[in-house]
Parts: sequence; C-alpha cells; structure tokens
Amino acid sequence: MNATGFEPAPDQDPDTASAPGRIVLLTTSHRVAPGLLSWPAWQALHAADRVLCADGAHPQLPYLREAGTRVDETSPTAEELVEACAGGHTVVVVATGEGEPALTDGLARLAGSGRLQMPELELLPASYDLPGARLLDLVQVMDRIRAECPWSSQQTHTGLAKYGIEEAYELVEAIEEGDRDELREELGDVLLQVVFHSRIAEDDPDAPFSIDDVAGGIVAKLIHRHPHVFGDETATTPEEVKAHWLRTKAIEKQRTSVTEGIPLGQPGLALAAKLASRVRTAGLDVPLPKTEGIGYELLALATRAEAEGVDPEAALRAAARAYRDAIRGVEG
Repeated sequence: MNATGFEPAPDQDPDTASAPGRIVLLTTSHRVAPGLLSWPAWQALHAADRVLCADGAHPQLPYLREAGTRVDETSPTAEELVEACAGGHTVVVVATGEGEPALTDGLARLAGSGRLQMPELELLPASYDLPGARLLDLVQVMDRIRAECPWSSQQTHTGLAKYGIEEAYELVEAIEEGDRDELREELGDVLLQVVFHSRIAEDDPDAPFSIDDVAGGIVAKLIHRHPHVFGDETATTPEEVKAHWLRTKAIEKQRTSVTEGIPLGQPGLALAAKLASRVRTAGLDVPLPKTEGIGYELLALATRAEAEGVDPEAALRAAARAYRDAIRGVEG
C-alpha cells in the first residue's frame, strides 16, 4: 500500500499482463434516492474486479454494500488506477458529488503523453434526473437561506407580499415583450416567491404547511378539474374543457355569488373585466350602472372588451407602450 492508501493490483499472469483493462467512472444524481441505479450500473458493479470511492460518506455506499458489492474507500492517482487495471481488470470508480476532476485530468494527461497503454475509459451515468428534479435543489437552497441569511430569516408573508405583485407584473411584461431569456428569469423569480412563502409557512406554530403540501394541493385540484384526462368524462374542444372546469370548481367552492373569489385589490380594468366575465358565464342579465363619470365610462369599455375577447389591461398596456415610444420620439 502506498502513501495514498491505495493497494496496487497483485502481480499479473505474464499472458494477461499486457491487457490494459477498463475504467468505469460511475456518476449518480443526488436528486435521485440512493440505491435507485440503472441496470447497466448494477451490471458494471457486479462484474468489476474492484469498486473504489474516495468519499467514505457517499450516500450510495450503504446500498452497494447491502447488495454485496465491496467498495474500497480510497482515492488513487491516475497512474495507480491505470496500474490497477493492468492485466485486463475492470475498476469502477463511484464518483463523488463534485465528480472526479483531478482523476480525469490525470488520465487525460497520461493518455496525451503516449507513454502508457491506456485502459478503456467509460463514463456511465448510474441515475438520471427526472423532469422537475432541480426543484429539489431550489427547496434545499431555500432551506439554507431561511436558516442562515439575516434578512431572509426575518421575512413574513406580509413583508413579501409586495414582491409577489412586482414579480408577477415583471413576468407579464416579459411575456408581452416576447423576450425568452427574460421570461425564463421572471418565471424563476415567481417560483421563488412560491417556495419562499411555503418555507415561511413551515415555521408557523399554529397552522404549518410545506412546499409539498402546496404541490399536493394543486395536483389534487388539477386532477379533479380534468376528469376528461384523469377520469371517465370526455372533452374534445376547449369549450368542453372549460365547462368541465367551471362545473367542478362550482362543486368545490359552493359559492353563493358569482362575485366570490374575485380579488378586489387587482387593477381596476382587470377587476371590471373579471366581474363581466363572471356575469356572462353565469348567464345573468345585469345592466351597467347609469351613473356618469370617467370611472363608469372605463367600466363600460372594460365590459365591452371582455365581451369581445380582449384583455383590457393588456390592451391598455400595449397602447401605453406605444405612447411611451412616441414620447421618446419627441424627446429625440
């Protein structure tokens, strides 16, 4: 055994000593539960002459040992690893969370030198991230920030409320501007608000809930409101889908008025259009107030826009942007 703690391979049979062997660098995702490895990974582990891992606390090690795989906790140099493969041996290296940059760089240098007959090198992903797996990273980062950041640790739902409004408006602006990079960033900012509020809610001593509770609630709602996808009902047009949605929503909410659930704090044009939409969907005949004034004129315009399928807020923003460009044109 040398100074690195790596025991070299025993003397080889002269007939096989010249065979270069094989190195398998096994990578795993920390976002996938330890032990959930692919079948090719298990095959490589079982067929290996040696399995090495530099991190004695690697989360995969208990599961590998439980499956009967001996793992040597050692960190060989590139030269030592090549020597261990001599004679046609296969050595599997279970990569640490940072990968094995020193080892792979060393192997690249040896290969480039032309001094050695290099073993076959294979990079084998043992587990792959599922779609949405990076959300787990966001939850983990938010946990640490909440615990260690002097500002974040003191935030409340009330204190963050204004940021939720700002981020939502910035997202809408990115959509209307058609900026894809900005859209991706603003979606992340909105997602942060959801995760941040959920993390704050975990600390509530009276009625705590977590991001899993939030996700579980919306999953259950989506499944229930899409019986044509998850149930026995059918829908072939967007209008039929909307009918399913409204019917199941009405059963869930048991509202006594079509105005229930409409946030009064939203912008005035959007509020007016939402009220008009509820009235039209419910088939009610509600005449507009006859009172004179700019506010009632705007109400009539918002109602007319909604009836024509136009979002009055978006229409006004588009007009305002054109006005802004005209102002800049005059300013030179």
